Amino acid sequence: MRLDIDQLYHPDLADTPGKEEIVLVCNAFSLNMLAALDARLTVREVSVEEARALAAEGQSAVGHADTAAVFSAVLGVSVPAARTTVRLASGDAVLVGQYVGPRLPEGATVLPEGATIRWAVVEVASS
Repeated sequence: MRLDIDQLYHPDLADTPGKEEIVLVCNAFSLNMLAALDARLTVREVSVEEARALAAEGQSAVGHADTAAVFSAVLGVSVPAARTTVRLASGDAVLVGQYVGPRLPEGATVLPEGATIRWAVVEVASS
């Protein structure tokens, strides 16, 4: 299923003047991101092309500079490091780049040999 960028946003950040719906790009997903633990989660893997389109329209919530640099290199769009608290409610969704591989060396800007990033959209719904 093709993800419509207009369906992926974080409403708390959309209140910024001049901003509409904002796509959040994250490097991990945590239960701590949920406003309420009584929720249903849907995780859907997306292609790098879909991830690129979403990230190009989005706002980074990637907390580590090295990971943000790798995401930027893989996607071909700027994904700056941004340490922020993410709170997701029912109806919210985020794009998550899940790094799979050995620990990134300090200062990494490209994926190490044998490493990959799996892209997924995590959607939150009421249970």
